[in-house]
Amino acid sequence: MQENDNLSEIEIEDQRIIENVELNIWEALIPVVILMAMLAYNIFFVESQEWLGGYTNQWILLMGGAVAAVVGFRNKVGIGTMLVEIWENLRSIFVPIMILLLVGALAGTWLVSGVIPAMVYYGLQVLSPEIFLPASVIIAAIISIATGSSWTTSATVGIALIGIGTALGINGGMIAGAVISGAYFGDKMSPLSDTTNLAPAMAGTDLFTHIRYMAWTTVPTIIITLIVFGIISANIDTSGEADINGLLTSIDATFDTSPWLFVVPAIVIALILMKTKPLIALSAGVVAAAVFAFIFQPEILDSLASSKIAAVITSVFTSTSIVTDNETLNGLFSSGGMQGMGWTIFLIVCAMVFGGVMDAIGALARITRVLLLLATSIFGLFASTVISCLGLNIVASDQYLALVIPGKMFKKAYEDRGLAPENLSRTLEDSGTVTSVLIPWNTCGAYQSGVLGVGVGEYFFYAIFNWLSPFTTLIFAAFRIKIKMMTGQIPAVVEVAE
Repeated sequence: MQENDNLSEIEIEDQRIIENVELNIWEALIPVVILMAMLAYNIFFVESQEWLGGYTNQWILLMGGAVAAVVGFRNKVGIGTMLVEIWENLRSIFVPIMILLLVGALAGTWLVSGVIPAMVYYGLQVLSPEIFLPASVIIAAIISIATGSSWTTSATVGIALIGIGTALGINGGMIAGAVISGAYFGDKMSPLSDTTNLAPAMAGTDLFTHIRYMAWTTVPTIIITLIVFGIISANIDTSGEADINGLLTSIDATFDTSPWLFVVPAIVIALILMKTKPLIALSAGVVAAAVFAFIFQPEILDSLASSKIAAVITSVFTSTSIVTDNETLNGLFSSGGMQGMGWTIFLIVCAMVFGGVMDAIGALARITRVLLLLATSIFGLFASTVISCLGLNIVASDQYLALVIPGKMFKKAYEDRGLAPENLSRTLEDSGTVTSVLIPWNTCGAYQSGVLGVGVGEYFFYAIFNWLSPFTTLIFAAFRIKIKMMTGQIPAVVEVAE
């Protein structure tokens, strides 16, 4: 997932799994069912999303956490235990929140410095609608493999590709789906990715064995993704798209689109490749863009505020809009700065509160253990792992927990059936890492939606690689394709004891 972003300063491998013998499965499911019911009501029956101040999903998550707390009280879980787990969850997202704030600042400064306009300007001349979507998948995949970070990929080339594709008249959900598909393919296959290191650590195999084994399901999935996007691009309806020459003329008249502006994103990517901490790399990108704004866009800065320094500061912290003579570009050349990330940050905080209470009362462990008990065959074991990872991405709202908890709880079951540990590590990635971005309140879904400016519901269908990966791993399991056994072992059916 968030890959090499060091998103948690906690040693996630040592994450506690809280068991509660007082809690039964039906009680564990009560908060989940109520949460899903409230979210469904909000989606299908509420016309205006302003009924809770525009923060509907956030308040629903907090209400779900309150229900979970009541269930906990009835099962002898004290408020102190819940608060400790909530605090641990909140502490673990300090770095992601800082990254989100810096991404907001990055978007603002890259706009006023002309970096984003320059990317759009040159991208329009290279990428045509006929090849745009598969090209976006490939570009995002290359950057993500190199950096080990889907978050960095979205914050750099992802933003640029959204701008270029929008100017070409391509649906934003399609563009975001292509970017996310490529970014998460690269994230899975990069040895620099933290989740790619975490999954084999949980399963008990080594990194490169895990990557080689994972390629069997990952490569076919990305090939199918590219084929689908190729077909979509070849048949895309771009009628009514703005004239490209007109767009280029408008950008050129408003900004200095010097190729030297590409030095700024090059600095960020180079720092990530040098394994610099993301906070430092993104901060460097903000500072470099601010300097370039003074050099290349002095007239833009003068038009935005009473002084050039005030204009740069405004772009970092609050909303900025640059008006051109083209209506299409006016919507594109706007940024909310750090302030624009407030909604996303609040969503992540609320999700961590809900996940913390669910963990504290033992609900996460109880639900996972029941899934484990249902695995009476090898395919059932794989299916239970997939469902567990998906469920934890929904309930715990955190990709790391979706890898750690099933990894710890299913490890012995795989060993008992004579399955090599890379089967588990691959399944964890195929179902835990990639699906996190499909959940609006998961840290990954909230981040990608906030950075790319496209809702999860808009890109869900087009994030083909992400939703197809769990199906691919289940097909391989069902037909026993590349299911590696331990040396000298044969498949066994072993009853799982609670």
